[in-house]
Amino acid sequence: MQARIQKWGNSLAVRIPKTLATEAHLAQEVVVELAVTKGKLIIAPIKRQKYKLDELVYRITDENIHKEDIWGPAVGREVW
Repeated sequence: MQARIQKWGNSLAVRIPKTLATEAHLAQEVVVELAVTKGKLIIAPIKRQKYKLDELVYRITDENIHKEDIWGPAVGREVW
């Protein structure tokens, strides 16, 4: 399949046909990585890492834990 590169502001743009976008798991607002490998432009979706709460909590240490911040005076029955 061929496509034409066009000017878009100060950049260049290529329209990705729906069939190719679907096959490559691309959609509007998906963040992609652009790279040039052996003279070819590679466009690949960036897979977001999925976090699990227990894994994140396990990584908390005395060195990286944040201190509590008081953002203002008590407005209810909070105890500071």
